[in-house]
Amino acid sequence: MPAVAIPKSMVALKKTAAAPGLTWRPEAPTPTIGPHDVLVAVTHAGICGTDRHIYEWDAWSASRIPVGITIGHEFVGRVAAVGEAVSKVDIGVRVSGEGHIGCGVCEPCRTGNGHICEKVDIIGIDRDGCFGGYIAMPEDNIWPVHDAIPDHIAAIHDPLGNAMHTVMSAGVSGRSVLITGVGIIGLMAVAIARSAGAGQIFAVDVDEKRLALARKFGADATYQATDPDWPKLVRQETHNQGPQVLLEMSGNPTAIRQGFQTLRNGGTVAMLGLPSKPVEFDLPNAIIFKGATVLGINGRRMYETWYQVEGFLLSGRLHLDEIVTHQIDLMDFERGFRLMQAGEAIKVVMRVPGDK
Repeated sequence: MPAVAIPKSMVALKKTAAAPGLTWRPEAPTPTIGPHDVLVAVTHAGICGTDRHIYEWDAWSASRIPVGITIGHEFVGRVAAVGEAVSKVDIGVRVSGEGHIGCGVCEPCRTGNGHICEKVDIIGIDRDGCFGGYIAMPEDNIWPVHDAIPDHIAAIHDPLGNAMHTVMSAGVSGRSVLITGVGIIGLMAVAIARSAGAGQIFAVDVDEKRLALARKFGADATYQATDPDWPKLVRQETHNQGPQVLLEMSGNPTAIRQGFQTLRNGGTVAMLGLPSKPVEFDLPNAIIFKGATVLGINGRRMYETWYQVEGFLLSGRLHLDEIVTHQIDLMDFERGFRLMQAGEAIKVVMRVPGDK
């Protein structure tokens, strides 16, 4: 496909003040690209829990997010331009992208662990993100999207990859699985674990609507997190031994402690949820005496997880349409964040305007 003229300005959602809210910019500068970069015309972008933190300007956001940045890190679009040294990406191709941009020279980057690079930049957090008409990305971070995957699902490859990395790292096939926290990524984890051949799947949360969806996506039993007896009930369902795998998605200190309490001896824990502050923990009884294996999950393995996501989606066994509860226009972003704050939306995907 021949190159197209790139406008000098674009629409964008920016964090323009150290305060709650975002600013709509109808004529923000279009990103420039270097010789190894790709310019993507964004067509769809998902709102993440991290974006909500930035929108609300909590303590974490205030300590991390530079004022003036374009936020957002979940997207799909089409390649609009490529740098002169780009050789593997063509103009016009529909793509998503890995939002963790490593340094490329540290030991993790050079040994297949770029997702835990100590100098990583994350789009929409450390550098301009995808809530705009265009985003600039390194060529190596571009992921071509298969034609069979619709835009609203392609736009959420990032959180789907988080769920995939968590589930696949824990080795759930044929094993009993407890998932604490069935927000967006927890629900994805339920569906992936079922597709990956998990045995029994148990889900715990405070939201009854989310628990109902967890059952629909494949959970065998669900429990209200406010019921103090749920750990005992789960152990009863697993021959009084506890589940073999714990996928911790909530970041809630009580759920974390109860999850480890419920886990059987010799079990595996994959931890993705982020507590808002340090967690007091009974290390000897929860891990050491249990002989538990504990995995810290950060982002996605580049690019093993991306191949797994594509494979699961193309298999036809992973159905996520009900997770994307709302599709709205980017200009209607305030409504999208309100839906998330009110608990009325699971995943909101925004359509980005432009002649693409």
